[in-house]
Amino acid sequence: MNLLKRHWLVAGLVIVAVAIFAAFQFKGNDKTQYMLANVDRGDIHEVVEATGTINAVTTVQVGSQVSGTIARLYADFNSRVKSGQVIAQIDPALFQGALLQAKADLANAKANLTAAQANLEKAKASAAQTRADYERNLGLSKEGVISQQQLDLSKANADTNAASVSAAQAAVIQAAAQEQQKEAAVTVAQTNLNYTTIHAPIDGTVVARNVDVGQTVAASLQAPTLFTIAQDLTKMQVYAATDESDVGMIHTDQTVTFKVDAFPKDTFTGRVSQVRLNATTVQNVVTYSTIIDFDNPELKLFPGMTAYVTIPVANAQSVLRLPNGALRYKPDLPGEQVRGLYQKYGLFSGQPQAQAAGRGAGQGGGNGHKQWRGRGEGTPGGGPEGGQAQPQRSQRQDVSVVWKLRPDKTLEPVRIRTGITDHTVTEVSQVMNGQLNEGDQLITGATTPSAAGTRPPGLGGAQPPRR
Repeated sequence: MNLLKRHWLVAGLVIVAVAIFAAFQFKGNDKTQYMLANVDRGDIHEVVEATGTINAVTTVQVGSQVSGTIARLYADFNSRVKSGQVIAQIDPALFQGALLQAKADLANAKANLTAAQANLEKAKASAAQTRADYERNLGLSKEGVISQQQLDLSKANADTNAASVSAAQAAVIQAAAQEQQKEAAVTVAQTNLNYTTIHAPIDGTVVARNVDVGQTVAASLQAPTLFTIAQDLTKMQVYAATDESDVGMIHTDQTVTFKVDAFPKDTFTGRVSQVRLNATTVQNVVTYSTIIDFDNPELKLFPGMTAYVTIPVANAQSVLRLPNGALRYKPDLPGEQVRGLYQKYGLFSGQPQAQAAGRGAGQGGGNGHKQWRGRGEGTPGGGPEGGQAQPQRSQRQDVSVVWKLRPDKTLEPVRIRTGITDHTVTEVSQVMNGQLNEGDQLITGATTPSAAGTRPPGLGGAQPPRR
């Protein structure tokens, strides 16, 4: 019995010891745990990223101007063709028949013209004869040899034959016009017959064949596409869709790099040749086509491939830089305490600004990141400029407050003006209030036992960056 009591006593003492240890352990972890990152010095490369499609510089769609059945094909996918080379043949039987009929009509028109010319000569001879008879009878009438009736009859015959000459001349003109019309019909029939033979318009490579032997093509409303020929695949282009917010930083002759899924380890280089003014709007997103020329001597890249384009727009070398997480962090402190820190480290020189900052901190849990991009955006949650919009500022200014952890584990706000960014680190172009040196530790996130269950670690009440 005493042994059992001893066991229960030992077990109770162990439980008490564990409880005391856990209580002290949790009490020691009540302090906020900060996530830190160092300020360093290095290079920053700001780029514009876009997605585009690889295309040949010149692509020609070869069609047919006549309808018919495909009799033969002399080119296939990936065939290299020369300008003027026969690449397809449409069955010419119907067009050959139409040409023979047009030639026969032309021969008939020529015969009609010859007959009309003969009739004209005959009419001219008759007119000359009757005119001579009238003039002879006119002299005899003056001498009283013939009557006036005979004179009038000869005059009428002369006038009639003269009119016949005019009619015969008109018939010749009509026959000549019909001959020209039949000649034109022969030309049209011959042209249609020639169109049954499809020639390559340029030197290039067949990238698409849309017909097979025996297939009927109809060219009633528009010319059907038989082949698609790319002129020169050693020189190609990327059509990149550039967002309207980035297009102002892109200029011609900029060097561009891009990757494709087919060769993930290779980086290809090109040059911006044009930024087209024609905008494309898809779901309220406006993009502009940026044309990038590049050489493809090994024919590794094919038309239609997706290119992931990187366009460098700004570089900064050996500058003071900080992680972007520090720009998003703002402490989860009461507004009065944040306002006191601002005043302590000289972020504000005026009382109204400090009051505005205090109101913002009380609503949003402290100050964070302020950016102006030409539209006078206000500070989310209250910021160093008093938490009010600044519509009079038209130039781009990025002003932020970052929080430095001092050696005594206290927080110090530093007001800075930021420069370019590569979306991982940002340049510190100017320290406006406070001190920020290489090696200083900035807070990028925080977690506390009370907030660990309700807030993801590392956010520290921060708002997403508006960059």
